Amino acid sequence: MPVSHALEADVLWRQDPELADVLLGERERQSSTLQLIAAENFTSPAVLAALGSPLANKYAEGYPGNRYHGGCEIVDAAERLAVERAKALFGAEHANVQAHSGSSAVLAAYAALLRPGDTVLALGLPHGGHLTHGSPANFSGRWFDFVGYGLDPESGLVDHEQVRALARAHRPKAVVCGSISYPRHLDHAFFREVADEAGAYLIADAAHPMGLVAGGAAPSPVPYADIVCATTHKVLRGPRGGMILCGGDLAERVDRAVFPFTQGGAQMHTIAAKAVAFGEAATPAFAAYAHQVVANARALAAALSAEGLAVTTGGTDTHLITADPAPLGVDGRTARGRLAAAGLVLDCCALPHGVRGLRLGTAAVTTQGMGAREMAYVGGLLASVLRGGTDPVSAREDVRELCAAFPPYPR
Repeated sequence: MPVSHALEADVLWRQDPELADVLLGERERQSSTLQLIAAENFTSPAVLAALGSPLANKYAEGYPGNRYHGGCEIVDAAERLAVERAKALFGAEHANVQAHSGSSAVLAAYAALLRPGDTVLALGLPHGGHLTHGSPANFSGRWFDFVGYGLDPESGLVDHEQVRALARAHRPKAVVCGSISYPRHLDHAFFREVADEAGAYLIADAAHPMGLVAGGAAPSPVPYADIVCATTHKVLRGPRGGMILCGGDLAERVDRAVFPFTQGGAQMHTIAAKAVAFGEAATPAFAAYAHQVVANARALAAALSAEGLAVTTGGTDTHLITADPAPLGVDGRTARGRLAAAGLVLDCCALPHGVRGLRLGTAAVTTQGMGAREMAYVGGLLASVLRGGTDPVSAREDVRELCAAFPPYPR
């Protein structure tokens, strides 16, 4: 653990040992198990430092130069830095960095462009759409009329013919392209064409691939979408939070949709941490990291396929993999529990043919320094645990040994 964090932990231990014990327990969990959840990563010590900075104390409703509270001169500089770095990193005319999460960013995008009752075309939830893409339990499903397109059940790829047909039939006000479990690059030019034909806005929900976009390892939706929503964690390796990119013509509508319409005071410590992450993502080292994330995902997908799991679409273009463990004799939920007992932490997800499968990601393990050789080892261990050839308790020790060789925060 970095010296500064060790000192902070010591202060917390003396003041609140009960909570300090919880934090230390989570640090031990992260350091001794494999984090294969596609939406998670390890931030840098610099990002953590910004999150724990005095900027956490400042109330700053509004935007730089136009706040509702006094004393914002310093935090204004932090937000301006984050905005300029985001615009430069992604080639966008405007960036809003105040969104508290990816869901908050999508909510603001809808608020900027839509009215309750408008029709929206998005990937259906059973095919990998997000909660904000029309779930009845979410604001999106309650406020808007969502029409879901799907994936081809054989290839696992977006059914472009269905997308076009549904857009022509329903004439949506907005088309959303994005998924929480799609392992291939989306064709943003195609979605732009469909949206234009329907007279609709195009919203790209790029929460998962945006870090790869920053590193030049995935195509950018920015030149095609009216609004791009993203998270700042995942592959981007920043703090948990959201951001919105758009053209100058929509800048005022987007900003007003974030504040005052959907959020109050900005979290200035998080915005400062976003600025740090954007700066890190603009370096050659991050570009190399992003490409290694993809290389590792492909290596892991190949290993899983060789072990008998049914990897959807036959592989991946991104950081994530989806696979059906049924050929090994287990369903997705059972597999997730068995792997968790072995220290292999991952998620379940919906698969094109209507079953629950596994979703894995390589962002965190790549941050730890693992490569293709480790991915082959992890794929073999995972399959052995699912087959019953390796006891989860025994596998847990193997995982602990691997993690010790690649600690997320070397002392």
